[in-house]
Amino acid sequence: MGTLAIDTECVDSDIYRALGFKELGKGVSETVNFKDNVAMFHGLRAPTISIQHYIDRIFKYAGCSPSCFLVAYIYVDRFVQQTDVHLTSLNVHRLLITSVLVAAKFIDDAFFNNAYYARVGGVSTAELNRLEMSFLFGLDFRLQVTVNTFQGYCCQLQKECWEGNQIERPIRACGIKDSWPSKSDTQCAPTISR
Repeated sequence: MGTLAIDTECVDSDIYRALGFKELGKGVSETVNFKDNVAMFHGLRAPTISIQHYIDRIFKYAGCSPSCFLVAYIYVDRFVQQTDVHLTSLNVHRLLITSVLVAAKFIDDAFFNNAYYARVGGVSTAELNRLEMSFLFGLDFRLQVTVNTFQGYCCQLQKECWEGNQIERPIRACGIKDSWPSKSDTQCAPTISR
């Protein structure tokens, strides 16, 4: 059986540094700091497009399933909890497009390439590639969402609608039930702790 030869001239050293390696075959870098990965999401200035218009743009052009958007929301929530990053006008747009990209790749059968999502999100393909990698490391590559977690987030969004928080588009049943539960449904009684 032969060995797999790697053509080192074709390998980009930036990829190795972004993955946490000093260089090809040299081991994990002690200088790679996770805070640098989190800071990567911060822009120099806030985008001029509002968050609502940005989400509408992603919704219009990304072609993702409704479940994809809910999973992207779960990923952002996990990322914020695991990295202690705070959502600001400087990072929310990049986190949104990155979370939708990762969710689409993980749960949707058909999705676009990174260049397309980068165009939709208004960032370069190279930047989106770096954001995706940092996002995955921030989540510790834990992308699995259990049915209970998914249902809990669906119920939380439904509860927010009932309490008067405005959600522009009603969220369809997300594949859990044929119809949304009523307020008295005990299945939605537990709330998500933050």
